[in-house]
Order: sequence, then structure tokens, then C-alpha cells
Amino acid sequence: MSKWDKLIKKICGLSREVRFEEVRRILESYGYEMKRPRSGGSHCTFRKAGCAPITIPMHEPIKTAYLLMVREAIESEATSSEND
Repeated sequence: MSKWDKLIKKICGLSREVRFEEVRRILESYGYEMKRPRSGGSHCTFRKAGCAPITIPMHEPIKTAYLLMVREAIESEATSSEND
């Protein structure tokens, strides 16, 4: 199993050991753009045309509620790529 597959499995398994940079790498690979707050806030928003924005705090560990949003995005991307 490749590192990429292990990372996807870790996120989809809602592991408490997921780091912000791992989530960022996954979402950016699916075409999401990260926007950092200008006012020094700690939450980053990932946006992609045609998809709901995902806002995640840069704190670690990433809470389960945020990992659920990322998992939904991964699953929807997998579903859309199967339909193409």
C-alpha cells in the first residue's frame, strides 16, 4: 500500500493522528484552493468551484467533525471520477 493510500485510509478512518498539512495536501490534490485568513485567524477555508467550502482550523489534532467533511469531499470526488 502506497503512502498516499495510507493517508487516504487514515483520513477516511477518522484517525486522531491526522495533521493539518496532510489534510491540506489531500484537498489540494483534488483541486481545492486554500485561503488563509487575513486577520490572523486560525481557520483556513478550502474552496473548489461547484463544491461547498470546507473550513478547518490549523490546530492539531484535527477534530472528527472536520475529518468527516474532508471524508465526504474525498468520497464525492471518488464517485464523480467513477462516473466520468
